[in-house]
Order: sequence, then structure tokens, then C-alpha cells
Amino acid sequence: MSDPSPESDAPVERSDPELFDKIVNLTKRRGFVYPSAEIYGGFRSTYDYGPLGVLLLRNVKDAWWRSMVQERGDVVGLDASILSPPAVWEASGHLSNFTDPLVDCTNCKNRFRLDKLEDPEQCPSCGQRGTFTEPRQFNLMFETQAGPVKDASATAYLRPETAQGMFINFKNVIDTTRVRPPFGIAQIGKSFRNEITPGQFVFRTREFEQMEMEYFCHPDDAQKYYEYWCEHRYRWYIDHGMPEDRLRLRPHDDDELSHYSSGTSDVEYLFPWGWDELEGIANRGDFDLRQHAEHSGEKLEWYDQAANERWTPHVIEPAAGATRTAMAFLMAAYDEEEVRGETRVVLRFHPTIAPYKVAVLPLSKKPELSGPANELASELRKRFMCDYDETQSIGRRYRRQDELGTPFCVTYDFDSLEDSAVTVRDRDSMEQQRIPLEGVAAYLAERLH
Repeated sequence: MSDPSPESDAPVERSDPELFDKIVNLTKRRGFVYPSAEIYGGFRSTYDYGPLGVLLLRNVKDAWWRSMVQERGDVVGLDASILSPPAVWEASGHLSNFTDPLVDCTNCKNRFRLDKLEDPEQCPSCGQRGTFTEPRQFNLMFETQAGPVKDASATAYLRPETAQGMFINFKNVIDTTRVRPPFGIAQIGKSFRNEITPGQFVFRTREFEQMEMEYFCHPDDAQKYYEYWCEHRYRWYIDHGMPEDRLRLRPHDDDELSHYSSGTSDVEYLFPWGWDELEGIANRGDFDLRQHAEHSGEKLEWYDQAANERWTPHVIEPAAGATRTAMAFLMAAYDEEEVRGETRVVLRFHPTIAPYKVAVLPLSKKPELSGPANELASELRKRFMCDYDETQSIGRRYRRQDELGTPFCVTYDFDSLEDSAVTVRDRDSMEQQRIPLEGVAAYLAERLH
């Protein structure tokens, strides 16, 4: 497999160390992300996505779905249940193997993942050495009860990944659709992991959203499709505005591979704390279908009538984190520049990812301008996510839209009453162009799509 990232063997680096704090502050100030239950003091490692954040996250998911399902003829969608019985997780190996090594500091009483400590002998919280307990394996799944009686028969789990829902629906999909290998099943949905040490803002949380696809193919073709999906998924980030110098595709070393994987590569982004994973692409072999077939008693295989043979498909799995991908797009888009002696903060989102595509700004709040400007905004909303703002000076409103990442601003001024035209301002170049009112939608569509 060719490596599309020439920097993949470079040593660990860090991007702008101040960027993290700038992004966290901007997300709260501009309504991207809020600490969950903040009026009650917050709830550790949980976040609520505000008006701008929910649009950003939705755009990331829509762009993934468009690329992985809508534009392809060999992938179908699924939305599986979040709650699952223990049998599913026993078959998948999660009940016995989905664990992290946990240690307690006997001095400050904090708990840590042993494999994430820079120094396994020193507590990062209190600085004491030799105060850790013996490591014990901690299962990351959230256990709950389904039904009114709390006993073993009512035990259920919140899914720690979306993948298993696609494996256990393999037979349903091939029985009810016209798909045949090679084909994929794609899903976007919430997953839950009881992380010992969540952190780095929304990057690692106990509740998160995944974008996963399982691609079922003939065993002889698995390596070919593994290489294809590695290239395809890496290119998706580039195509949606991720800078190549902050992105890499890193193949796992042999000692990193899961027991069922013959090959795994991570798409990694250079965060302020260093390189970290956005997405993993794994060649899972036939492990999952064989496990669920054995435990359920159902045949999860493909019968090729033309060749008169049965075989268990091998699976290639691209699995991305929607929330951490949105965070990476936000960090990649952040820019500062000097404009007329002032610092301009701008989010240079790809138009597909930007929360608002256009903002309508009447030059004045006077009714003769705000009335037709509102009418224009109403028309544009039929095609684009559109913001409307008539408060403060026009310069301050431009700067606000720059911080929101809005690609275009449309200003309705007093001349518009005479010439039936508006001024369209480009976010990145700040250039302005006069456009007839009847041509605004077409002008924006050409540049946004």
C-alpha cells in the first residue's frame, strides 16, 4: 500500500500549543460547544453542542454520508439499536477483552490508565513516585438494566461501538436488498465508553458519535480493498479542507494490531498535543461474522450461485469519530491575521463543513432596509443555512461572521433600494462584489457547491 503521507515516519510533533485554549474559548463564546449541565456545576467529560456546533457536527456527518453512501452504489445504510443484550458482546469479545489497565494513586486517590502515563512510576497529579496500586483490568462498557426487575436476565449494555449492529444485521441486509459482495453497510450513531481518563475537550469523552462502515468482500480481495479504503478515507479529509501537513496515514506496527486484524492504519491529525487518531481503517478478516455465527447459530455467509460455493466474507472497516473529526476541522480552520492594525480571527472552513453558508446583513436596522433584507434571507434559507444579523456596525458583524466561519456575507444597503443589487463579501479574501438580487442564490450555489 502506498503511503499518501510523506511525513508518516516523522517524530511526534506538536502544533501551536496556544491553539487548544483559543479553540476552547471560541467554542463557548460563539456557541459551538457548552459544558453539559453547567448550571449544576457541570458533569465531567460531557458536552452539549450549541447552535453553531450542532450545524458543524451535522455537516461533518452529512459530508461523510454523502461520500460513503449517497455517491456509491455498493454501500447501504443502517441505524441499529444502542442497547444490546450481553450475548452480542460475549460473541464480539467485548465482555472479556474490552478493558484498559487501571491504577490508583494511594497518595492523591486519583485513577489513571497505566498505558497512557508518561512515567509509569510517577503520579501526574501529585508528583509522588511509587504510589500506584497494582494494575487491574477495567471494562469500558456501560452496564444497565432493561425492564422493571433488576436481575441477571435484565442486564443490557450501551454499545461501545456501532460496528456490531452491522455484523448482526448482515443476513437481514442481504435477504432484504439486492446487494452482493463486495458491498458495505454504513452507520452513524452514538457510542459509549466508560473512559478512565477522558480529556482533551471533546476529543475523548464517554459519550461520542461514530461514523463507521463495514465492507464485506471475498477473502482473496481483502488486501486490495483495505488499500483502497485507506487511500479513499485519507483523501476525504484533504478534499474537505484538512491541510496535508497536519494529516498523515500511519500503519500500525505488528505489536499494535488486534488479534483479528491483518492490517490497520490510522488517519491522524496533528493536534496541539501531538499526532492523534481521527479514524482507523482495519482489515478485520472474517472474525466478526464467524463469531456471531458460532454464538447465534445463524449462518452468516455468502452463497455464490455462479461458482456454487459458500464463503464467509472478510471485512474492511473504516471507523471515524464524528465529534473528534469536527474538532479537527475546527482547529484546521482557525486562523489569525493582521488587518488594518487589528487581529482578525477567521475560521476558514471548507464550504461543505461551514455551519452557516451565508449571512444577510442589512446596513441599518431601519425598516426600509431590514424588511427586504429579511425577505432575501427567507429566500436564501430555502437552499442554504443562513444567518441574519442587524446589530452593531457592519465591520463588527463581518468580524463575527469570520469567527463563525461563514463563507459569504450579503449586505443590503441604501443603494439596494435603487439598483436592486447587494454587496457579497468573501470570507477568505474579504473582497466585495456587487450582485443583482435575482442572481444572489445562483452566485452562492456556484461557489458553495
